Amino acid sequence: MKINKYPQREAWPELVKRPVLQREKLTKIIADIFTEVEKNGDQALLDLNKKFDGVEIKSIKVSEKEIENAESLISNELKEAIQQAKDNITKFHTSQIIAVEKVETTKGVVCWRENRAIEKVGIYIPGGTAPLFSTVLMLAIPAQLAGCKEIVLCTPPDKNGNINPAILYTAKLCGITEIFKTGGAQAVAAMTLGTESIPNVYKIFGPGNQYVVAAKEFAQNYNVSIDMPAGPSEVLVIADEKAIPEFCAADLLSQAEHGSDSQVIFLSTDETIFNQTIEETEKQLKVLPRNELAKEALENSHFILLNTIDEALEFSNLYAPEHLILAMEDFENYIPKIQNAGSVFLGNYSCESAGDYASGTNHTLPTNGFAKNYSGVSLDSFVKKITFQNLSQKGLQNLGKTIEIMAEAEGLFAHKNAVSVRLKQENERI
Repeated sequence: MKINKYPQREAWPELVKRPVLQREKLTKIIADIFTEVEKNGDQALLDLNKKFDGVEIKSIKVSEKEIENAESLISNELKEAIQQAKDNITKFHTSQIIAVEKVETTKGVVCWRENRAIEKVGIYIPGGTAPLFSTVLMLAIPAQLAGCKEIVLCTPPDKNGNINPAILYTAKLCGITEIFKTGGAQAVAAMTLGTESIPNVYKIFGPGNQYVVAAKEFAQNYNVSIDMPAGPSEVLVIADEKAIPEFCAADLLSQAEHGSDSQVIFLSTDETIFNQTIEETEKQLKVLPRNELAKEALENSHFILLNTIDEALEFSNLYAPEHLILAMEDFENYIPKIQNAGSVFLGNYSCESAGDYASGTNHTLPTNGFAKNYSGVSLDSFVKKITFQNLSQKGLQNLGKTIEIMAEAEGLFAHKNAVSVRLKQENERI
């Protein structure tokens, strides 16, 4: 870990840099995968499963029997936990449904906006070192609430050719039955292009490694939308003198264990808390099952001592973290100053893990500084918004002259005429 005490502002741009991914060869690799999937369909996916994941399977599609059997392979305790998380996530995302509101902008001119679900969406669920069944909840629930007609789920099989039963159980609980055994960039290519088994979709969601992220970006060349250009996970913790070092360390490591390319940032205004958190992080790291991954992530991470909370928030807004934790008691005073963050956790007991699993907010969030211009996934991510307007004869009379003047000023006389012919007809009737 890199320790910095009271760095000058001119040093901040260097401190907010993320670990650089090697992108030189990545684009060609992704392009080749897309070409292979486009040419050979399901067979390409079977071949790439063997090449990248070391697994041979006969069928890409998960059978109904496999889905049914999954329920018996997980504990009742886990089922209850998944159900509670599902209830909370559903409650929070249901609150995002907004009623249609019609607005009369000018007398006789009524405008409004309505949501329409994106008909076909694809969900990518990582299934390697951490099978993220929680992400099934985060993506399938708002997709169902939005009314998406077709929801396709892709996730990589294990070495035995099976999908983690918790992923299958959660998918079934959320009403998803179109599940396919393929991961990485090839899964994204399949959902983009379509194969004999996997239908093409209009928008792709879900986290993943650098290959998945690059593939999602590449998919946009085929008029497929993506949720966001999200990369490795990250957290920034701001701690004052009331913070609890044990809690801060636990939150930092909860993100560091995602992978060696993750990054965590710890900011504090209290030197005692600062030093104790560093000690606690090293202590907890030793007993962490995924400590090798976390240790590598910590090598690219920063522990920074600053003068004031205001200064820490200024640094945080520049960094734009995926997760921001305010480990302090008077956090209410600082909420208005937060400009750039994916999701915010307030107070010593609001651990980031709550948002990852069961508080109700979505854990699919912008990383790598994209919190400056992207939101996390929500119900809105699964809908398009279509505007409507209705002009009565009186409405066109009230607004027509304005339109004619503006159209003529732009030299668009056909635009002007579309109004003029209507006003002329109405005047002739009179």
